[in-house]
Amino acid sequence: MKITLKVWRQKGPSDKGRLVSYVVDDVSPDMSFLEMLDVLNERLILTGDDPVAFDHDCREGICGMCSMVIDGTPHGPQRATTTCQLHMRHYKDGDTITIEPWRAAPFPVVKDLVVDRSAFDRIIQAGGFISVPAGSAPDAHSMPVAKNDADDAFDAATCIGCGACVAACPNGSAALFTGAKITHLGLLPQGQPERMARAKAMVEQMDAEGFGGCTNTGECVAVCPKGISLDVIGRMNADFLKSSK
Repeated sequence: MKITLKVWRQKGPSDKGRLVSYVVDDVSPDMSFLEMLDVLNERLILTGDDPVAFDHDCREGICGMCSMVIDGTPHGPQRATTTCQLHMRHYKDGDTITIEPWRAAPFPVVKDLVVDRSAFDRIIQAGGFISVPAGSAPDAHSMPVAKNDADDAFDAATCIGCGACVAACPNGSAALFTGAKITHLGLLPQGQPERMARAKAMVEQMDAEGFGGCTNTGECVAVCPKGISLDVIGRMNADFLKSSK
């Protein structure tokens, strides 16, 4: 296939940035989206041009690094799919694809398609952990957990922190990410002692980072590659309100 790419190129945070067109020939339908970008970069390097900078790591839909907006949708057109899991078979010969970085003030562009998502790290540092005594691991069944709570906690814990929810939200809200991190610990017995303090600290840090407020538009859920539910935002809000009493 022959694909035309319109790629956002930006040398650094202070650079204005622009879309640059490239034509990639001989694209195999079996290539992943990132492999197609690898082909482009190899050609750019051979011609002495600067390759397109983009984040990637596991390429298995686990790490959340492959953050890019494809034709206006974070991670591309396939639901519940990260960019690295998107394959070129979903496109046809002659297609034009526009690729941009996450667009949110707390995610400043580092270069091209790479953004700084350390704001998420600071939210986790504010309270996304539990304090437990050091020592040997307890027996597997020594702390019973209700089946529904275990299922909901596991579903929330599947969040990979990619930031697609922020990129899709018209308000640039990080409520889905923060809610998922608060929920998966708040539903488990180990997370109960610090549950309210955790919610208060993480929500306050989220606001301090400059993320917008949630207005329940649901755009975050539509693009989340792990299908995180809006329920986590409700649980986050409930715990935050209780912590403020």
